[in-house]
Amino acid sequence: MKRILITGALGQIGSELTLKLRDIYGADNVIATDIKKNDSEAAQSGPFETIDVTDLNRMVEVAKKYKVDTVMHLAALLSATAEAKPVFAWNLNMGGLMNGLETAKELKAQFFTPSSIGAFGPSTPKDNTPQDTIMRPTTMYGVNKVAGELLSDYYFHKFGVDTRGLRFPGLISYVALPGGGTTDYAVEIYYEAVKNGKYTSYIDKGTYMDMMYMPDALNAIVDLMEADSSKLIHRNAFNVTAMSFDPEEIAASIAKFVPGFKISYNVDPDRQKIAESWPNSIDATAAKEEWGFKYAFDLDKMTKDMVEKLRQKI
Repeated sequence: MKRILITGALGQIGSELTLKLRDIYGADNVIATDIKKNDSEAAQSGPFETIDVTDLNRMVEVAKKYKVDTVMHLAALLSATAEAKPVFAWNLNMGGLMNGLETAKELKAQFFTPSSIGAFGPSTPKDNTPQDTIMRPTTMYGVNKVAGELLSDYYFHKFGVDTRGLRFPGLISYVALPGGGTTDYAVEIYYEAVKNGKYTSYIDKGTYMDMMYMPDALNAIVDLMEADSSKLIHRNAFNVTAMSFDPEEIAASIAKFVPGFKISYNVDPDRQKIAESWPNSIDATAAKEEWGFKYAFDLDKMTKDMVEKLRQKI
């Protein structure tokens, strides 16, 4: 990668990925875009352009202006928000993705977009979920992600666009606040632990979901994009994961670093239903074999780092 355009650059992943890529490839070579600018470091530390991803002409215009060779399409409406606004979610998630792919096709650029464990559904095997398996999601977000994987495959096979993607689990970060996902409790719990020493979970006890610490997720994106294209069998998208836990286990980990921490429950039936439709744990063997996926943070190592960083931040 030499010149990279990022959509949704001020979101949960983008705000950190933009800075990481600027460190690696140079600030002027990473063009951050979002629907509006803010005063964040991602918006201020290098080139920034305003893009509504439903506007193909604007996306192509900016991509050509900077002569990009890579498009990273992150702009999307997340799971819980998408359930509340399904028509808007379809138009934004699928329309934006199609425009991103068309832009990559026009510029003969490499293309990345994240998928999600939300692509799986209630009929998917729950434990050690395979790379290739039944995918019948019951959420609009999940439908978008499955369609997005297939659409990215289509652009590779039909037009030769070098498309790549990752099925992310829940992502945990101390930098950007979560933005309407089902796994957001695993970020909120750390903030509340540091601020108040307690947390009320909207996800019920005993509900396992895959998770990953943001530094591992960012490394996985770079490693996949720099991987030898000829070795990639599964392009869109690779299962990746670092840990699987339920609310009791994350609470127990936090209590090691925040003595006296307490968790209680007030279950949100909508988000609980989404969580129960997702796997308990997934198999990342294909990612390890095809491009050397690895992670550094397990639950306790992540918790230690999250608590230290949030104490400094808060």
